[in-house]
Amino acid sequence: MTTTNISISYKRKAHHTDELLLELYKSLLLPRMIEERMLNQLRMNKISKWFSGIGQEAISVGVAKALQRDEFMLPMHRNLGVFTSRHVPLLRLFQQWQGKLNGYTQGRDRSFHFGSVEDRIVGMISHLGPQLAVGSGIALGDKLMDNGAVTVAFTGEGGTSEGDFHEALNVASVWKLPIIFVIENNGYGLSTPVSEQYNCDALALRGLGYGMEAVRIDGNNILEVYDAISKLSQSIRENPHPVLIEAMTFRMRGHEEASGVKYVPKELMEAWSKKDPIHNFEQFLIAEGILTNELIELIRAGYKEEISENLKNAYALPPVAADLQKETSEIYAPYTYQSLLPKTNTKSPKKYIDAIKDGLYQSMQRHDNLVLMGQDIAEYGGVFKITDGFVDEFGRERVRNTPLCESAILGIGLGLSIKQHKTMVEMQFSDFVSCGFNQIVNNISKLHYRWGQNVDMVIRMPSGGNVGAGPFHSQTVEGWFTHCPGLKIVYPSNPYDAKGLLIAAFEDPNPVMYFEHKALYRDPALEQAIPDAPYTVEIGKANIVQAGTDMSIITYGLGVHWAMKAAQEFPHISFEIIDLRSLVPLDTHTIFESVQKTNKVIVLHEASLTGGFGGELAALIAEHCFEYLDGPIKRCGALDTPVPFAKALEAQYMPIVRFKEAIEDLYLY
Repeated sequence: MTTTNISISYKRKAHHTDELLLELYKSLLLPRMIEERMLNQLRMNKISKWFSGIGQEAISVGVAKALQRDEFMLPMHRNLGVFTSRHVPLLRLFQQWQGKLNGYTQGRDRSFHFGSVEDRIVGMISHLGPQLAVGSGIALGDKLMDNGAVTVAFTGEGGTSEGDFHEALNVASVWKLPIIFVIENNGYGLSTPVSEQYNCDALALRGLGYGMEAVRIDGNNILEVYDAISKLSQSIRENPHPVLIEAMTFRMRGHEEASGVKYVPKELMEAWSKKDPIHNFEQFLIAEGILTNELIELIRAGYKEEISENLKNAYALPPVAADLQKETSEIYAPYTYQSLLPKTNTKSPKKYIDAIKDGLYQSMQRHDNLVLMGQDIAEYGGVFKITDGFVDEFGRERVRNTPLCESAILGIGLGLSIKQHKTMVEMQFSDFVSCGFNQIVNNISKLHYRWGQNVDMVIRMPSGGNVGAGPFHSQTVEGWFTHCPGLKIVYPSNPYDAKGLLIAAFEDPNPVMYFEHKALYRDPALEQAIPDAPYTVEIGKANIVQAGTDMSIITYGLGVHWAMKAAQEFPHISFEIIDLRSLVPLDTHTIFESVQKTNKVIVLHEASLTGGFGGELAALIAEHCFEYLDGPIKRCGALDTPVPFAKALEAQYMPIVRFKEAIEDLYLY
């Protein structure tokens, strides 16, 4: 690791032409002047919040100017220089901060929480760590396309404490991804000093621990930043590999303006104020004869006029108006379902697990940009052998074993989607998705709503109990995600639907969570003759498994088979069994029609009763079908305990006995 003293010391090199030096100065000055104006707007209560990067501009600008125009950057709160160096229109930028309709998020998010793919910028979410894995995904996309591009992802020293930082670095190193991770070490994470954030001499040392090149640079020296990024990015383009840079700087204002800097020692502020990247570079350029006081005033006057004019025009635009149809229709990327019918009439008997394998294999054939990622899915074929043989057919670039880091792999899948790849991420067991929960509910699901970027991803979720696997390999956690707008959620109960829904999920450009029940995988009773050729089952359409007149059973997954068995055990009752197949979007039309016909309803699912999806179904039925009901809505779910291991305990946990009791009670009501 190389280290650099943080004092300002400019060393002009042969490639530092007068034109380049002047351009770097202008690029430093513009974000500073915009920030100073925004602080004024904040004091006037015209914008709601501001995260200042004053004093740190050399990092953003140095990185942006050193990269090629078509290379992606993933900035954070204090990287305004990234946006201005890419010449993002100021009018639109100001509208973004004012929450106007033509801002990048149309008033749906604030600050720098947005991206602009045309400018090769992907903005952050408030949870800092996930940004790094998304950058790794973009870098993987570049590597797969062999286009020689470099990605840069930013974080702060506080963000290096998050697990996502370590996961992203580990995967990038293992996969030799062409990415530069830039840590802006500015002394404080909100009010927490670096002495309370990490216990090592330099954060760059962490890169060495992950087997990657690591460099510490003076983040206030624009030439040092520019030269380091230029040299490293060229090396990466020629030989893809990750690099970690620790850029030493200091936050001269509060974490955000309201927090202030009272917790910072006065002598520290004074010392760093003397290392201001703009003032010092300005003096250097004057000494070099490139700048004069007159030219400085001329540049400042031009920027002042440009900022004022665009700010005036932004304020002149009306506030964003609430539009219910627009808000609810833009959660997902536009997609019109087109039914895929099998091209041949040949059918073969398939178990549930074989149907999933079939759908996955044929989707790989249909989409040559589809990449599969998961633990042990390559040569081993996954713990359930669904991808067995895929490596031989499609290669290790497209069938990728991953380290045990669910969050990073989900973020990488998001990044691949930005590079127009389709991705599948397999959770080895759905229980393990909790390790990647944040990426799904705060990043993947919200991205299109926030700034129009779709996430073309299928997350496969081997789920459910009844297999004696205990608390950590038996959960069915669909209820965690039905609450989260932006996801589509399917849960097939039979081989035909399993294949058709999976292929449909890959056709859809939106994130789909695909729950597959482990207890159904190899059940010989479920073997079904299904088309050999690819076909789709429409997401969002329920299936009437059995028509009836006395009682509706609304269910999905393993619950469908419990309902069918109950129908045999209660032959005197005419059951209508509805297999939802999709939980989001939900086919309320089929549900309501059934309840209006039978006038009695049981909602059945495997998950624990409290907080289960059945509660939502019951509420919808009560709200829309109350006048048709001849009895209470019965909910049947598992006990509100973890899933137990012992056979007798697991049998008690499952709702089967309580379900039969509910049938008897409701029928006699």
